[in-house]
Amino acid sequence: MSEASGRGPEGGAPDQAAAGSAGTAEEALAGEDQGSPGTGGQQLLHGCPVTEVSGQRSVHIDAKGYLALMEALYRDGFEACMGVTGVDYMDHPGRSLPDGVKPERFEVVAELVSFSRRERLRVRCQVPADDPVVPSLFDLWPGVEAHERETFDMFGVRFADHPDLTRILMPEDWEGHPLRKDYPTGAVPVRFKEVP
Repeated sequence: MSEASGRGPEGGAPDQAAAGSAGTAEEALAGEDQGSPGTGGQQLLHGCPVTEVSGQRSVHIDAKGYLALMEALYRDGFEACMGVTGVDYMDHPGRSLPDGVKPERFEVVAELVSFSRRERLRVRCQVPADDPVVPSLFDLWPGVEAHERETFDMFGVRFADHPDLTRILMPEDWEGHPLRKDYPTGAVPVRFKEVP
């Protein structure tokens, strides 16, 4: 539980939030060694599957377990969140994910850094299209405020308990979210000058 917010995921107590397919967040986070092997040899971090591609470790979670995992990683010494962004996988529903991770249309991706351990970690959170909401990380890393606003503005993913979830790039009265795959592209006529 965040000391600053005093709340768990979805505004409830931390022991009531699910963490991926590993049971409750408390079960998933209690007693888990970092990088411990799970069933079938799958690496786990706080009960969540870990993958590695080109030397970059990623931990996978769903929206319900997102805040509990991030709080645990904060306590583990990840002092900085370098960025939060979104991805729309509308055209790639069958992408490769670890066993037990249900693919959703959207992902919220956070890049964490532990300066003391000289370590980076990517967190990939599956966010359903019918309810694109995840908890804000503002209480843990205040620097994500603008990143979460941009992700909201471009992808339409809402961040619960964000202090000022308003558009940051597009005008307030703009309709739609321009980086969604189903957003109309539009066109601007280009006029060429005649060659002499």
